[in-house]
Amino acid sequence: MAVTDKSLRSARNQLYPMQAWYCIGLFIFIIAIFQWISFLHSKLAGRRQTSDASDPEHASVHRRRGFSWRRVPLGLVNAYRVISFRWTLEFGKSYTLNMAEVFVTMAYIVFLFVWTFVDTTDLEGHALDITYWCNRSGMLAASQFPLITALGTKNNIVSLITGISYDKLNYVHRMMSRVVFVLLWVHVGGEVVRNAPFQPYFSKQWLIWGLISMVAFTILCIVSLRPIRAQAYELFFYIHFAMVSTFLIGAYFHTQNFTVAYWIYPCFVIWGLDRLIRFLRLVVFNHSYFGFRSGSTMDGTAELLSDDFVRLRFHRPSHFHWTPGQTAYLIMPSVSRLPFEAHPFTIASFNSTLFDVPEEQKPTSEKYTQISLAEGTLGSSAPFWKELVFFINVREGFTARLKDAASKGGSGVSYTLPVLLDIIERVRNGQSSCRRVVFIWSIRNVDHIHWIDEVLIRALRLAPPSLSISIQIHVTGAPATIEILPQSYGPNDDAKPVRDDSRSEELQDGKIMEISSDALFAIESVKLAHERPDLQTILRDEVKAATGRMSVSVCGSQSIARSVRGALRFPVSNPLSVANGGPSVTLHVESFGYA
Repeated sequence: MAVTDKSLRSARNQLYPMQAWYCIGLFIFIIAIFQWISFLHSKLAGRRQTSDASDPEHASVHRRRGFSWRRVPLGLVNAYRVISFRWTLEFGKSYTLNMAEVFVTMAYIVFLFVWTFVDTTDLEGHALDITYWCNRSGMLAASQFPLITALGTKNNIVSLITGISYDKLNYVHRMMSRVVFVLLWVHVGGEVVRNAPFQPYFSKQWLIWGLISMVAFTILCIVSLRPIRAQAYELFFYIHFAMVSTFLIGAYFHTQNFTVAYWIYPCFVIWGLDRLIRFLRLVVFNHSYFGFRSGSTMDGTAELLSDDFVRLRFHRPSHFHWTPGQTAYLIMPSVSRLPFEAHPFTIASFNSTLFDVPEEQKPTSEKYTQISLAEGTLGSSAPFWKELVFFINVREGFTARLKDAASKGGSGVSYTLPVLLDIIERVRNGQSSCRRVVFIWSIRNVDHIHWIDEVLIRALRLAPPSLSISIQIHVTGAPATIEILPQSYGPNDDAKPVRDDSRSEELQDGKIMEISSDALFAIESVKLAHERPDLQTILRDEVKAATGRMSVSVCGSQSIARSVRGALRFPVSNPLSVANGGPSVTLHVESFGYA
């Protein structure tokens, strides 16, 4: 059979989208391999360090050794972390791309467009023949939509394989959508030039559906731009649902005419499966609402803590469990505009029996004497570890309506506090060899301390002597006289405060003060400062003093995240330092990637 341009075009149009999938699948597989190797290495290293810590001879001495060739690979891994995730491109005050995201973006753009325009010379020697790349661009674009759909769902196989959370993958979802959007306009432009004059084709159904799809996709890409998405997320959410539905329906009928609809209908299956899993999880976690089993429901109460923060408290079902710092979606029909509107918030409470342990026999050191005094002010009504608790920063839209509901009836701590409690529990149980924890909380108003003061006191009381804890609370609001923090009494109404020398202190010149009248600040390891934390200095000093492994977790504003990334770049975290016995530093920035 003679080879013709038509047969070549047809064969390549079928082959190249499959090759693109093989390449992308291989890339995901490689990422998964490295992720799982890292996970297994951290587990094995953690067990080895835990066993060493149980040996008094190893636990008593923690000092840096000299240069070791065995630590060179670990130093190279740290260099990769710095280059990939701490070197960033910053756009304005609120948008940051790390080098890993930049690399994936550039690689994907080059990859798709190379696959579109490669081998487009016809049999007569004309390079970039429009009949070759015009339809191929549309086929390549269509082939990407199952993966784009999967990356936009909360229960996707890519997260399962790689261990990367769906909210982090949401950047890839948006990036791929926009690259494919450009590729589709290449397809549209090629069709217009190739079939000019174009008017006779307007009677074709496949063309009408194609144009409808492109109009919907264009609207979607406009409203998904970050300034619009961040300022009017609810508007984006509704338009996103409507435009995606319109686009996929139109794309299905358009591609069906060319017998390639098999790239489109899996999108409906993936979306439907995700919704089914989410609905089943909703029923399981809220079975009392659906009448499957009698018992208490997860009705919540909203408390207005300040003009900027609301605390939500829910009854905790016995079958509901979570990990420290985990995000949960809340559906509150009485507050939301739509009954099944779900909003993500970090669970601030701790899923553990840490605070249910019997009375411990405490050492007679000064530290534990202070904690014992503080413990006397703890009442029995603190529900933090018995409920689901959320600290919500009030902004606009849903959170503003939630504030109104609370009125009628530094949220970053929602992530860091349960992580702190988890570390204490794991060290107590011999599951972690952690030796030091520095907990930094930046707040605008000193009254915010009341949100978690009882929890911190209990946590410090239960911390083992081998774990050094430093709590640094920074008040960034205007200097003001700090009134006496209300005392928390015991179960007896006639109980007396631990100390009766209460007085107010004024913070000046950023000087660290200890308030003797408050139980929390009676503990030596808790400090208060009226200044912004110097994160670069704090992290530099901690890295110099640390050995082994060091983890830094940050949850807060974009400026805080940028400051921490900058502090952990070279030369603070460099391969030579690790090879000489310095700590292997990992950084986790907790930020939800949807808005």
